[in-house]
Amino acid sequence: MEFKQSLKAKSNYIERLLSEYMPKVEGYQRTIMDAMNYSLKAGGKRLRPILTLEACNIVGGNEADAIPFAVAIEMIHTYSLIHDDLPALDNDNLRRGKPTNHVVFGDDMAILAGDALLNYAFEIMLSNSIDKENPKKYLRAINEIAKSSGIYGMIGGQVVDVQSENKVISKEKLDYIHLNKTAAIIIGCMRAGAIIGDATEDELEKITKYGKNIGLSFQIVDDILDIVGDEAKLGKKVGSDIENHKSTYPSLLGIEKSKEIANDLIKEAKNNIKDLQNNSSFLEGLANYIIDREY
Repeated sequence: MEFKQSLKAKSNYIERLLSEYMPKVEGYQRTIMDAMNYSLKAGGKRLRPILTLEACNIVGGNEADAIPFAVAIEMIHTYSLIHDDLPALDNDNLRRGKPTNHVVFGDDMAILAGDALLNYAFEIMLSNSIDKENPKKYLRAINEIAKSSGIYGMIGGQVVDVQSENKVISKEKLDYIHLNKTAAIIIGCMRAGAIIGDATEDELEKITKYGKNIGLSFQIVDDILDIVGDEAKLGKKVGSDIENHKSTYPSLLGIEKSKEIANDLIKEAKNNIKDLQNNSSFLEGLANYIIDREY
């Protein structure tokens, strides 16, 4: 219960930050701002921005320096969800318990809302970096986020995911999809937070391994929940992987073996961070939370 209370408090903090950083809804283009706000404020645990700040904290950095990056990563994540839900991709009508963006605003505005969130995320990061005393580390952090959300990360994984529908694929290709579509942006946001916090290369490597392990475990648990989860609790449609004929860990290895792999990854993740300089209890609790999400 203590961890869930801490997670809720951190999530609420991110909500306040998002409100502070979003542009005013005004001008001829106000519709796009309404669409951006609709999805950005739809809820969620805000794990990626929280991880950005926690990575900065655990290496002894100044959390305030990482705030613009935490806000930006949630905008990038939200843009990816808006585009994922479109009819041309997953064709989902429910996200976080609410009608998806394209259902409310139409396909055209949903596409533009995703584009706008992606661009605005980089505006925020750059405008909060160029006048810093040491801009190089901030640019390095931006580069980490750009790579992890681009063709060598999230988008690359999504491409292979889409192209693998209606096919039985190898575990190697499935790992590529999960490590890029889901884990890459988790790794990227944590590396960015750690870099801003002046992490050593050894610390950065440990945080990278943690991010990789929880990211892959997170996706495996998602695959399981898509089969046996409660739609009301998840806030999204279940069964979409089967409907879209996607290969997943449960479809390739079975549910029990998938649970076993996810548990092993979480154990490894907690081991990765146990020797970092600041208290790792929250990140350990987060790892447990990922694996303990209700089946």
